[in-house]
Amino acid sequence: MDIRLLSSRPLPLASSITRLPPRPFPSRFLSPRSPLLPSIPRIRFPPDASGRGRLSRACSSHAEESQLPDSGGGDGTIAEAFTLSGEELESGPPSIWTQMKEIVLFAGPATGLWICGPLMSLIDTMVIGQGSSLELAALGPGTVFCDYLCYVFMFLSIATSNMVATSLAKKDKQLAQHQISMLLFVAFACGLGMFLFSRLLGTQVLAAFIGSENFHIVPAANTYIQIRSFAWPAVLVGLVAQSASLGMKDSWGPLRALAAASAINGFGDILLCYVFGFGIAGAAWATMLSQVVAAFMMMNALNKIGFRAFSFSVPSPGELLHIFEIAAPVFITMTSKVVFYSLLTYFATSMGTMTIAAHQVMINVLCMCTVWGEPLSQTAQSFMPELIHGVNRSLVKARMLLKSLIIIGAMIGLTLGVVGTSFPWFFPYLFTNDRMVIAEMHKVLLPYFIALIVTPSTHSLEGTLLAGRDLRFLSLSMTGCFCFGGLILLLVCSRGCGLPGCWWALAGFQWARFSLAFQRLISPHGMLYSHDFYPHELVKVKTT
Repeated sequence: MDIRLLSSRPLPLASSITRLPPRPFPSRFLSPRSPLLPSIPRIRFPPDASGRGRLSRACSSHAEESQLPDSGGGDGTIAEAFTLSGEELESGPPSIWTQMKEIVLFAGPATGLWICGPLMSLIDTMVIGQGSSLELAALGPGTVFCDYLCYVFMFLSIATSNMVATSLAKKDKQLAQHQISMLLFVAFACGLGMFLFSRLLGTQVLAAFIGSENFHIVPAANTYIQIRSFAWPAVLVGLVAQSASLGMKDSWGPLRALAAASAINGFGDILLCYVFGFGIAGAAWATMLSQVVAAFMMMNALNKIGFRAFSFSVPSPGELLHIFEIAAPVFITMTSKVVFYSLLTYFATSMGTMTIAAHQVMINVLCMCTVWGEPLSQTAQSFMPELIHGVNRSLVKARMLLKSLIIIGAMIGLTLGVVGTSFPWFFPYLFTNDRMVIAEMHKVLLPYFIALIVTPSTHSLEGTLLAGRDLRFLSLSMTGCFCFGGLILLLVCSRGCGLPGCWWALAGFQWARFSLAFQRLISPHGMLYSHDFYPHELVKVKTT
């Protein structure tokens, strides 16, 4: 055993947080010397090609990896933050509760960013459901058109975070400013395009999506999307501004903006729907106004930290190509998810007004629950790159981080499954007073639970793939899951399995995502086990 592993030299706290997010993991959280979760069975991986168990191989290779150069004698890189001090060696490994506390402290603010969007749709669903089952049914295709299409444009968010974080790492603030201005222009242009698309073709798209048998809900759904279309430019510009702030490690500015937007949306729904009786139109106006306010607050947050958020610039063809290279695989991944969920609502819509109303409630509750796993993905994307292909590369520590995220994700998934299933089961009148709609909701509780429990762990795995830049596999696997799920949807609906059949297809889709990502990451030739997975030049790049 390398005697240096038993050094009692304390960790220099000031250097360990130099270039990390505001709340880094303490060194004891991901210690390569301490067992991961002493009270819980560990995930076992198959042996590698040499026949040695990966866990034992990881431990025996730790001494070798610990001798990597520290790039300047302790410059505050993330690998340094994983070194145990003598005090920690003596005190023993931390408990599972301590580890969970540290993850919450790191990822807590990011949770609010993911909750606010589904919360707005859930508020609309609860308010509309108390008044009219027909308008509640119309809210389903309406939110698919508005929210799911917005989700497709998440490629703008990924490109912004990647480009801005890279420029700031090189301490090139002028380049970061130019990239922000360029991406704001692209977002504004896309927003104008979506506004025109909604105004000119929204009715036709809704009619084709809903089908002739439910044509009576088209007017209400069209009213909803036409009002919300006014916010499209603000929504996409706000998305870029939010991602730029996150790339600068500022999560509190966007969180305050989205918290204010949620409050405005809730107050507007109550005022316009309950007091003035505007129904689905009132819900649309409240959501549209809240999105515009959120966009301006996010841009103002950028201004406060020294960037010109209202300065737009037209990108050159080369810059557009660079954005495309980063965003194309992410676009394919997001599109596959959006199209599958759209197909789910499409098949549910063909089953009648009561069925689509029940589906609308359940899908909104599901989305509200699944976002609690997104901070795990953000944690992986923040901490994995340095461990996978940085100058202080340590695949042992990367594997330990992934194990922690998967197990904690499983705990969160089980908790969300129990809590998320309890509300539609015990408190359905929070969403609707129609007994037929409630009966349809109760039919899908089992597949709903099965789909929900695996989602946080899936986010951990997919966040690791994003951090490791394995975008080609991620896009191909998501496309395969979409084809598999779409085929199952077609089969169950053609055999008259009703809404439960649709939700069993969703459960299969979620578990297929988990299985493919998990198999990729535990492969002996994958990014967490093979030192030859990346080109030599990529491994040598220093993340500053």
